[in-house]
Amino acid sequence: MAEVQDIFLRYGEDYRTHHKLTLVQHKAMSAIQKCRTSQLGGHKEVCDSCGHTWISYNSCRNRHCPKCQALAKERWIENQKSNLLDIGYFHVVFTIPYTLNLMANQNQKAVYTLLFKAVSETLAELASDKKYLGAKIGFTSVLHTWGQTLMHHPHIHCIVNGGGLSSLGKWVNSRKKFFIPVKVLSRKFRGKFLYHLKNALEFHGSQAHLTDNKEFEKLLSSLYNKEWIVYCKLPFKNAACVVEYLGRYTHRVAISNKRIINLEKDTVSFRWRDYKDNSKQKVMTLSAEEFIRRFIIRILPSGFMKIRHYGLLGNRNKTTKLKLCKQLTQTLLLMRGKPSTLQLIQKLIGKDLTKCPNCGSEKPRQFVSLGKSPPTNIRTAYV
Repeated sequence: MAEVQDIFLRYGEDYRTHHKLTLVQHKAMSAIQKCRTSQLGGHKEVCDSCGHTWISYNSCRNRHCPKCQALAKERWIENQKSNLLDIGYFHVVFTIPYTLNLMANQNQKAVYTLLFKAVSETLAELASDKKYLGAKIGFTSVLHTWGQTLMHHPHIHCIVNGGGLSSLGKWVNSRKKFFIPVKVLSRKFRGKFLYHLKNALEFHGSQAHLTDNKEFEKLLSSLYNKEWIVYCKLPFKNAACVVEYLGRYTHRVAISNKRIINLEKDTVSFRWRDYKDNSKQKVMTLSAEEFIRRFIIRILPSGFMKIRHYGLLGNRNKTTKLKLCKQLTQTLLLMRGKPSTLQLIQKLIGKDLTKCPNCGSEKPRQFVSLGKSPPTNIRTAYV
């Protein structure tokens, strides 16, 4: 089966020749091409019992690589389990109109930052309103910049606590259905985003490169008159489902290798789900050049945080307010050790890496470094 790596190896050089890429895009493409190959080094293991020898090459660990997110996702899930409360949770999705996509693509860091800011202020302010909840909530936001067909589609997924902490230090439960009406969320979000966008343009002036003033005013007017899409999914059955579900979103890349069906005659075919047609699974075929273009424009700016925690889940509240919330919601505080890297890898691939794949012996093995990485750093070679 073809992978993103195969597409980059076959057509990446030609694409670089005919298209201008940013430094971050160059690095990501290069990392994906070299992932788990001899170019990144690795280690050779020799079983002391049977003498069996096998080689494992290192992963690139780039956050846009389809091969390198599984272990990072499992680690993130384990870390977040300690922040769960024994309450209901909601999944809310905020999307900006498609007319802003070009602006977002040309000003990724600025627009995505405004998107996070507008979403966080919308949820925090409405939740603190006594009309809806009258309490401080906690939520995790994850940025996605693509749709099923790899077209530019910036949106934020939020997992929101079904309740919050009042100003008197008491826990307030939300309604079973989401406590803020979707229309109210949508209009508040629209006002927040456009307010911050207008301020950003006025502050940066002509250097913002967003658009000229007259066109920008026309755009703002049309966006104020448009209903923005905010979607609230059904609540989770229990808290245990929350992090596992969110883990599917936090470390997802533009397209997984499993979705790629074929690579032939300079075209790439992949599966996609059409949500407008009862979520039917369909097949799309693109030229290799167009596939690479759609993939690399999803590469985020260097250092940009795509996962952010707010309110009760913010770093400054975890040791104080979140601890109080656990007591008020009678959440069991289980003191359990986190699984080791080897245990997480075994969970993912179903193999015990402490045993020889040939004879099953657990005796010590000899490690010989093949460069680039210490021979004991086996986590980069498997997941």
